[in-house]
Amino acid sequence: MSRILARRCPQGLLRQAFSAPRTNVTTTPSSVRAFASATSNAPSFNWEDPLNSKSLFTEDEIAIGETAERYCQEQLLPRVLQAYRDEHYDPKILEEMGDLGLLGATIEGYGCAGVSSVASGLITRAVERVDSGYRSGMSVQSSLVMGPINDFGTAEQKERFLPGMAKGKIIGAFGLTEPNHGSDPGSMETVARPHPTKKDVYLLSGAKTWITNSPIADVLVVWAKLQETGKIRGFLVERSACPPGTLETPQIKNKTGLRASITGMIQLDNCPVPKENMFPEVEGLKGPFTCLNSARYGIAFGMMGALEDCLSRARTYALERKQFKGNPLAKYQLVQKKLAEAITDVAYGTLAAIQVGRLKDEGKATPEMISMIKRQNCDRTLYHARTLQEIFGGNAVSDEYHIGRVVANLYVTQTYEGQSDIHSLILGRAITGVQAFV
Repeated sequence: MSRILARRCPQGLLRQAFSAPRTNVTTTPSSVRAFASATSNAPSFNWEDPLNSKSLFTEDEIAIGETAERYCQEQLLPRVLQAYRDEHYDPKILEEMGDLGLLGATIEGYGCAGVSSVASGLITRAVERVDSGYRSGMSVQSSLVMGPINDFGTAEQKERFLPGMAKGKIIGAFGLTEPNHGSDPGSMETVARPHPTKKDVYLLSGAKTWITNSPIADVLVVWAKLQETGKIRGFLVERSACPPGTLETPQIKNKTGLRASITGMIQLDNCPVPKENMFPEVEGLKGPFTCLNSARYGIAFGMMGALEDCLSRARTYALERKQFKGNPLAKYQLVQKKLAEAITDVAYGTLAAIQVGRLKDEGKATPEMISMIKRQNCDRTLYHARTLQEIFGGNAVSDEYHIGRVVANLYVTQTYEGQSDIHSLILGRAITGVQAFV
């Protein structure tokens, strides 16, 4: 039994999901619309799972996905609209996710669930179905902070941070992007130099920007170049240990997307960090890129939740909205074409994410595979969300229809953790063997 199901208290939603009556993975949902069929035993087409991806999941993965969906729809969806309007993020959301075992879900031990990459992808899909900002906060905590601590940290660092982070009691942020260096992190200017009088202490100086969770983070993974070698190293900066004036994390306000998450900067001015808080071995861009690949996989899977939400809302609107002699919009060919194209990319994108997740757990996934699905799923989701938005006409401008909020978020998801053009260059290099970045 997966730890995400076994480790929680009886009142936890995951335990409820596991103890509830189970459905066979091949059972067709009762809510489907079927093509005309000759016999009652013929399979029916389910527009909500067009290529029956559910049949590829284990029972534990199904239970995890269903529990995550229930939490997100019952607890996150009712508050997202006001949170987006107010540009407000409630840190207790991470504690709620921690109570369910959703944080650092693929990590073994330290109070984490130890589930498959596909199960983790189903969690991100459920959260993204509500809002990309909520998924961003969770992804940073899990993939970009807990991930590198687990992969590169010392035993002491793991014991010190991971249990609290798994519960959402310790909040993390990931500092790589700088004001002058976004897609080119190798040119970062943040520097770590030895303290002139204190042994085994580094002084970090520099700035990072567009950092999810930074204004509320207790620990920040900061990537900086060692002054003496020029090598990039990772540091765990603990807010509570920073003297006044050495660490500032101002919030970036008035965003047009991801307004339900909190974003800020990391400003370091000779911020002292003990050597024991540096990752001991990993150096260069391998460290941050390893973290980013895990986060990119989560984004690729999560995108399918966002597109499924847009598709469902557009379908409902098209069936209910009547124009021209009392006909529902769904009767018209152009509307059906939009829906058909969107559902196709949902199906293909989901299957691709599942395949890469399986390969990831087998140690067979390559960074190029993750670049491919991150690029494709983000691009197609943004394209279809914008197209499905047209079905709503002028009503799409109202945030009560939600799709405008989703479209604004999706521009950001296409851009961060590797803008789509950058992923094209990663793939182009793999195809041709020629470096096109410089």
